[in-house]
Amino acid sequence: MSETLPLVVVLCTGNAARSVMAGAMLEAAGVPARIVTAGTHVVENQPMSIRTRQALVAAGATVPSHRSRQLSDDHVADAGLVVAMAAEHVRYIRRRHPEAADRTATIVWLAAHLPPGPSPLAARVAALGLEALDPDAQGDVEDPAGGDDADYIACAMALRDLVGALLARL
Repeated sequence: MSETLPLVVVLCTGNAARSVMAGAMLEAAGVPARIVTAGTHVVENQPMSIRTRQALVAAGATVPSHRSRQLSDDHVADAGLVVAMAAEHVRYIRRRHPEAADRTATIVWLAAHLPPGPSPLAARVAALGLEALDPDAQGDVEDPAGGDDADYIACAMALRDLVGALLARL
């Protein structure tokens, strides 16, 4: 059955905090999609940091087992939707994988604009014209990397709200 579910790629920079948190929250909510998290500039196969783990717990989320992974061509080719954490990730997709520009936007933008409904996700995403949206106008989730515990917890809480809004639309 999982073969028929759309693939949603959740993308950040290092696949160490934001994408890990958002992906864990989507999976725990039972979103009707296969979830893969990845990064644009990753040190492969690293476990999540203690700060990411603690932030997930503080947000009431399930802590997954996780190893960092670089975004691959296969991820992009198979993705029905790429959920970026920031404009820089949308620009990365447009630069490195221009064929996926029409399937990529930030979580902030998608949480407010992805049409809900019974139509297949691919059709709803295609109708948005994402390739024409200004990445800088889509909204970012601030990267907690280099910050303290409070920065990671604030990020997790912001993502909890955004994932909740996005879930209603997926």
